[in-house]
Amino acid sequence: MIIDDLTINRLNEARRRIEGMVHRTPILHSQYLSARIGAPVWLKCENLQKTGAFKVRGALNRLLTLSDEERARGVSTVSAGNHAQAVAWAATSAGVSSTVVMMENASPTKVRASQEYGSEVILHGDASAAFHKVQEVSDERGLTFVHPFDDTDVVAGHASCGLEILEDLPETGTIVVPVGGGGLSSSIAAAAALSGTEVDVWGVEPTGAPAMHASFSAGQAVQIDQVHTVADGLGPPMAGAINYEILSQHARGIVLVEDSEIISAMMVLLERTKLLAEPSGAAGLAALLQGKIEVDKERPVVIVISGGNADLDQLARLIEGDAC
Repeated sequence: MIIDDLTINRLNEARRRIEGMVHRTPILHSQYLSARIGAPVWLKCENLQKTGAFKVRGALNRLLTLSDEERARGVSTVSAGNHAQAVAWAATSAGVSSTVVMMENASPTKVRASQEYGSEVILHGDASAAFHKVQEVSDERGLTFVHPFDDTDVVAGHASCGLEILEDLPETGTIVVPVGGGGLSSSIAAAAALSGTEVDVWGVEPTGAPAMHASFSAGQAVQIDQVHTVADGLGPPMAGAINYEILSQHARGIVLVEDSEIISAMMVLLERTKLLAEPSGAAGLAALLQGKIEVDKERPVVIVISGGNADLDQLARLIEGDAC
């Protein structure tokens, strides 16, 4: 089983490896959200992480485990934006060249940031086409592909987020995590399980990108034919096999939220907590506000705000009520 490879020692080694290069992000209490949800609510602010999202934790750990030969050849990845920025920053920090393939409709803000962090950016097709393109580019150039989620070194790096939550708030009863391919949610589930902590981990996906939810129904990691969601960071066309295996064993389940519910949660975060989340980062709060997750009202509920790389033009449209 995959979880056998992800020992608590391996998670702690990854954490030490990236320590000092990434932020230990704050975990903030919200009285307003606690009253709305009926339980003590805390926010794990990965929107304040280096590059604006949790992704840098796993990307950096993967980059720092490359062999000398792999470092010399360079790396590649595919992303809607946050993992692209993370790999670009991590590769530049490690002195490694990087190439990222992004979807043609990727946020201009995320494309520009990836370039400014040091990556060559190739825009190509939709999510499925971009995954095919990055394999082609990697093969042609001899690059090491850094998977955005389906990789044990990436999961081990992300697990530092879960370890921080459990250290800062050991009485936590529930952790709610946005799900794209499953990298962050599976890492937090692994951290909780390997720490021997009794905590419920829930994943949240958009109805327009339900790859992990569909995988739970199918009993295995699956691909989906179409993705349509305002939460671009939650839009991979497949669930990771590693991530599915961990979540199927150690998470309570996956719930779905509508884009309109995600947008509403974004606005609540901005207005009441003064935190800017991108749509992906607000999915966990959306599920709780809609009563889709049952929580222990006597124990803290931690919502992971997974990213804050909001495109300002899109944000203006969302505030005006146009999600298109």
